Amino acid sequence: MASHTVTTSAGVKMPRFIYGTAWKKDRTTELVVKAVLNGFRGIDTACQPKHYQEDLVGQALLTLQKEHNISRENLFIQTKFTSLDGQDPQRIPYDRNAPLKEQVRQSFAKSLSNLHTDYIDSLVMHGPMRAYDKTLEVWHVFEELHSQGKVKQLGISNFYDPEAVARLYSDAKVKPAVIQNRFYADSGYDILIRKFCKEHNIYYQSFWTLTANPTIINSNAVKKMAEKRGITTSQIFFRFMMDIEVIPLTGTTNETHMKQDLAVLDMPSLSSEEIQIINEMLSDSI
Repeated sequence: MASHTVTTSAGVKMPRFIYGTAWKKDRTTELVVKAVLNGFRGIDTACQPKHYQEDLVGQALLTLQKEHNISRENLFIQTKFTSLDGQDPQRIPYDRNAPLKEQVRQSFAKSLSNLHTDYIDSLVMHGPMRAYDKTLEVWHVFEELHSQGKVKQLGISNFYDPEAVARLYSDAKVKPAVIQNRFYADSGYDILIRKFCKEHNIYYQSFWTLTANPTIINSNAVKKMAEKRGITTSQIFFRFMMDIEVIPLTGTTNETHMKQDLAVLDMPSLSSEEIQIINEMLSDSI
């Protein structure tokens, strides 16, 4: 059986498939419990009430511990610091008038409280700040939390400029272990960033993996691959992502799809010819 985890540059065991909790609203607790009971061991959230109910993820963790004997230690929890630009002005989870470094610390403390934990496996910067010196300021607080043992690894998200990624990597004392970006044509599928990740032992996580790629997923070529195996076209695309060393997120609310998604972990890799066909479709759509 193929390994369901990878070991990051920070020495953290990270699941090869992660359940995303954005936009789940009042269903967050129910869906996280279902995802974990079906086999997911990685949960992605954020301290951003605009799009995530992080406190309801925390409720799910309590339910899993109390009712199903699945402890927090058996789960990979990833959360994010979101700057004021990404927050709902009416629901900012920290003091908007505090200095930036204090905002990061307050956001992290809120995440620990929301998630009923004393450590986070993966802390991600939700996007670059408007000025690079501010991005670095946030990162320095991340490094401080890492040095205190409160965070096992650090990462970045929504960084689509390869030069910005390389610059932060160069300036960081604690290097980013993951980058989480939208996998879509508008960014050229991050070809240069994914190359940089491979060269520097950074794992690339993808979100909007299915939503942004319906033309490819519904193409005749992918349909043939799926029919040949008796599986869905979505499963083929997720298998492709894993074969090119990407860690996909799925936010499905459908329990059948949860099971199908997880089944991809134990499926044989696509052939090199099939991988090339899908890669060429990606290139053609840019």
